[in-house]
Amino acid sequence: MMLIPSAHAGGGGITGGATEWTQIANNGELISLVGNSAEQINNQVTQITQLAEQIQNQLKIYANMLQNTAQLPNHVWGQVESDLNRLQGIVSQGQGIAFSMGNADDILKQRFQSFSTFKSNLPSGASFSSTYEGWSNTNRDTIAGTLKAANLTAEQFQSEESTMSSLRSMSESADGQMKALQIGHEIAAQEVAQLQKLRGLVSQQVTMMATWYQSEQARKDLAQARREQFFNAPTNDIRGGQTMEPRW
Repeated sequence: MMLIPSAHAGGGGITGGATEWTQIANNGELISLVGNSAEQINNQVTQITQLAEQIQNQLKIYANMLQNTAQLPNHVWGQVESDLNRLQGIVSQGQGIAFSMGNADDILKQRFQSFSTFKSNLPSGASFSSTYEGWSNTNRDTIAGTLKAANLTAEQFQSEESTMSSLRSMSESADGQMKALQIGHEIAAQEVAQLQKLRGLVSQQVTMMATWYQSEQARKDLAQARREQFFNAPTNDIRGGQTMEPRW
């Protein structure tokens, strides 16, 4: 995701975020960057959701294969490792997206009084930044619960290196392989559901920001029209009545 520089240690998988947004002095450039990035992020969430669904289906195929054989061949298990590693990356990307979009909301509120006022008038009154934080915590806790049930820790799924290390140890037996496939399939299913919720959040935020951009531009256009009307107004002759002439 080549949008904005890395926003969050541990967020992973997403390039871009609030760090650069805070460094942009020109408010017009900030609005443009956040708006364009939000649209791209919305598309990215759709793409990684579809990828998670593909991985979920593929892991189910591998599990069915394993039921008919003593152990998956090395070349097939290599594909399993690749899919599970990609799944770990998807989880990291989702966390990074939530962090970045939450920070975009905070930065716009800090920079623009009109944005803060607009947000306070919304029916829900909820802050996107706090909503994203809640999503992120739920997503992380759900995955941790799945891993704990399998006697694994969340730390074993937080980085590519630790994920691959866990997978290699599981590949030594058919039981270990099946366990890895079952865990991966469950996490993929959970992630598909969570990413669908994330996509809904991002879509709401993009729509809300677009509405604010339009209202902000309309306000500026109206102010400009009023200035032009004031300064370009015709000057009328206010003397009226008879022309003053000397009388001798």
